[in-house]
Amino acid sequence: SNVADSRLPFVHQAMEIIMDEAVRKSTDVKEKVCEWRSPEQLKELLDLELRDEGEPEAKILQRCSEAIRYSIKTGHPHFFNQLYAGMEPYSMVASFIIEATKTSLYTYEVAPVFTLMEEAVLRKMIEMVGWKEGGDGIFNPGGSMSNMYAVNLARYRYCRDIKMNGLFAAPRMVILTSQECHYSISKAAALLGIGTKNVYVVPSDKRGKMIPSALEDQIKRAKSEGAVPFMVNATAGTTVLGAFDPIDEIADICEKYDLWLHVDACWGGAALMSNKHKHLLNGIHRVNSMAWNPHKMMMASLQCSAFLVRDKTSLLQHCHSAQASYLFQQDKFYDVSYDTGDKSVQCSRKPDAFKFWLMWKALGTTEMEQRVDRALALARYLAQEINKREGFQLLMEPEFANVCFWYIPPSLRNLPAGPELWEKLHTVAPVVKERMMKKGSMMVGYQTHRDKPNFFRMVVISPQVSREDLDFALDEIQHLGKDL
Repeated sequence: SNVADSRLPFVHQAMEIIMDEAVRKSTDVKEKVCEWRSPEQLKELLDLELRDEGEPEAKILQRCSEAIRYSIKTGHPHFFNQLYAGMEPYSMVASFIIEATKTSLYTYEVAPVFTLMEEAVLRKMIEMVGWKEGGDGIFNPGGSMSNMYAVNLARYRYCRDIKMNGLFAAPRMVILTSQECHYSISKAAALLGIGTKNVYVVPSDKRGKMIPSALEDQIKRAKSEGAVPFMVNATAGTTVLGAFDPIDEIADICEKYDLWLHVDACWGGAALMSNKHKHLLNGIHRVNSMAWNPHKMMMASLQCSAFLVRDKTSLLQHCHSAQASYLFQQDKFYDVSYDTGDKSVQCSRKPDAFKFWLMWKALGTTEMEQRVDRALALARYLAQEINKREGFQLLMEPEFANVCFWYIPPSLRNLPAGPELWEKLHTVAPVVKERMMKKGSMMVGYQTHRDKPNFFRMVVISPQVSREDLDFALDEIQHLGKDL
């Protein structure tokens, strides 16, 4: 009857491919994690050129299949490479519905269901943070954006003229953050015209936590230079070590100097779900804003990132609003306070909160708490296994789900600790990583940290991961690196 109807069989066939190849196979432990090809090989395989004539649907289905085949299977139980992993069925279905309903979250008019859902999810997250008087918030495309919102809001609170008059209205302003913070803080400084030189880095202790006395020193330094410190960024769950800055002590200092305190809890925010582990974020109820990504440990489909602010004065709205007359008419026939789009720096915005809402409805807070507890228990198990095994050495006991360790091949085990050992050990992880990817057996990240040689960082998140999978990962690293 219409064009859409004639395309329905194609959609059905494509959904079958998605279900079989992207969902069923990619979570099957017997399948590969990746089908590695070099960029040159992959360009040839995929035939990327776009042409004047269209291709038959059978060919397009084949292209769908190829796209899945050569993509990394992040839902696989042996994928430990990022701060997200596993397949979460409820949020995945929510993602499908979002794509099928194809709307944008600026007004209640075009997104009535999702507008109310975002409000409900934010309200519940704010309750978990413990802001008794409530707050405000918005879902963003990624935690980097949430951190940028925090910088912009903190600056706006300090100097409202900036919105109209730009940087000419402001003194030299300084952000304080720890040396372990996420790189999005310096990106925010660059993007917002603060300048990366005005991000003052506060030393962390050997466990990766910000040192409060050093924070106070840096605040005094900025003031003595005639600059204006206006915000502190603390991290709850650092990217590499999974460290938690001491929020309570940092909040004391921020209150003393009247600074905005933002906590980047993109990774560590999930601990708030757990009665056993929420002590990691002690003091979070005192902060001005926080970033929390349900797409990390809570496993919601990418992307799902919330920015929360302890404010009831519509600061988000005042800071970002542009009052577009074609979207935000004030004489609509419904309550326009539900048109939340002007809080955002985006126009089009996907209803990501629905992914978290549907999952929360399905699992309930209780099962989500069990997920967090299980992930952290498995991380502890992994750390214990590493301590037991010859040739494996922990960087430090994990505080969260990041387990950082070295694999020391037999040829290096008799070398004394020192520059020669470190230099040789530095080359082990990259070779093991190359071998595992070419074999497709697993994926785990590696990096250096300060003066340390390359080490592995395994991140345990998914409830589909078992102790056997963790044992396999250690066996495989040993198997791939024992001849080095």
